Amino acid sequence: MDRALTVEALVARSQVAQAQFAFASQQQADAAARAICKVVYDNAATLAALAVTETRMGNVADKISKCRMKPALIWQSIKDKKSVGVIARNDARRTFDIAKPMGVVASIIPATNPIVTPMSNAAFALKTRNAVIFAPHPRAVDCTRRLVAMFRAELEKLALPADLVLGLESVSIDNSAQLMSAADVIVATGGANLVKAAYSSGKPALGVGVGNVQCIVDRDVDVADAAGKILLGRSFDNGLICLSEQTVFVHQSQLSAFIREMEKQGAYSVNGTEHAQRLRETLFPGGGAINRDVVGQNAEQVAARAGLEVPRGTRVIMVQVPEVGPREVLCREKMCPVLAVMPYPTFAEGVAMMVENLNCEGKGHSIAVHSATPANVEYAAIQCAVSRVIVNQPAGTSGGGSPTNGFTATTTLGCGSWGNNSFSGNLSFEHLMNITRVGYPLQQSWLPDPDGIWCQPPVDEHDIFHMEGI
Repeated sequence: MDRALTVEALVARSQVAQAQFAFASQQQADAAARAICKVVYDNAATLAALAVTETRMGNVADKISKCRMKPALIWQSIKDKKSVGVIARNDARRTFDIAKPMGVVASIIPATNPIVTPMSNAAFALKTRNAVIFAPHPRAVDCTRRLVAMFRAELEKLALPADLVLGLESVSIDNSAQLMSAADVIVATGGANLVKAAYSSGKPALGVGVGNVQCIVDRDVDVADAAGKILLGRSFDNGLICLSEQTVFVHQSQLSAFIREMEKQGAYSVNGTEHAQRLRETLFPGGGAINRDVVGQNAEQVAARAGLEVPRGTRVIMVQVPEVGPREVLCREKMCPVLAVMPYPTFAEGVAMMVENLNCEGKGHSIAVHSATPANVEYAAIQCAVSRVIVNQPAGTSGGGSPTNGFTATTTLGCGSWGNNSFSGNLSFEHLMNITRVGYPLQQSWLPDPDGIWCQPPVDEHDIFHMEGI
């Protein structure tokens, strides 16, 4: 690809390719989306190693797992869905829906997920007959260049325009901003400033919010089982995932048992206020932004920076915190395998502490609940302003879609108005379609009954939510 090409020239090429693809068949759109997912799946080891080498974050084994699991899950979830022509009919209302592409998608790629995020966004874009242009993070330029070359080669094999997939070669804030202004729709995955810029571009944007997943362990669950799941979620890919558990609340009667289980399964518990303070200063110097040097590093590397000695093979550094919210920086999002732990007296009080942390950072994203009591799960879901509640699973590996749940498989997680986002679900191909709705006159017209429409329905006491026993 010509490095001298301007953003304007790239967008022009993308528009030409998309116009050729706009009336492709469902089979062609599916073939393109499948090829994007399959090529990442087939080259998982190479791409995972490239991602770790270039970004200097995460670990190869977990990225290989992600490069195999996520493409398979995404393709499985979209392969039989209609995205071309008439996609829905309502015979009773005499309407039907026609799917149409949006045009050129600007996909803003984070350094924390430089392989599967572009794969996911490209698959969704091509499934809906759009074109896509990637704007990579400066630490992921080589990853994006390699993916663009691979994706274009797959499109050429299908006799489809290669320019359906392009990427910025000259990476800068100005070029990314220019791309966002020129595209038809933006999918922005990255920091708060980047997402804000996407929403300020003047074009429709699908951005994500800040993660700070709160986790609560109910008294009625197996502590060892919950500890294992939390450890998996928190340690996966060195804690880079925005869905990773950040602070866990455990009933005060089970705190000691929980800590023992965590230690037995690979966590290191920080002892003493001095060591805890070292960890605070290492992660958040002066109480400010997270130290970039710890992002995506493993537990041993983080410990070394903090001057702590941990056993070889430590998966997670665990630290008990005395407070929540803005009074404790370790209750913020920590993009490395460090987990804050705090006891709670009652489930309702534990949930209230989760809410306080979310109000400080992470509102709109996700929580994890380990409980065998559906009423408690429902209570936490009602009280917490989040888009996802992940029950009895490792949040870090499940909230973006998993074989263990029914969440939509994706790499882009909306946080709703709570997180200053335009959507509150898991991004999928449906978000990149325009819909033309066709309506015929009803065979029989009707008006609401003026005597009955304003009547108040009786109150059903079973619909009233009770907090008893929480």
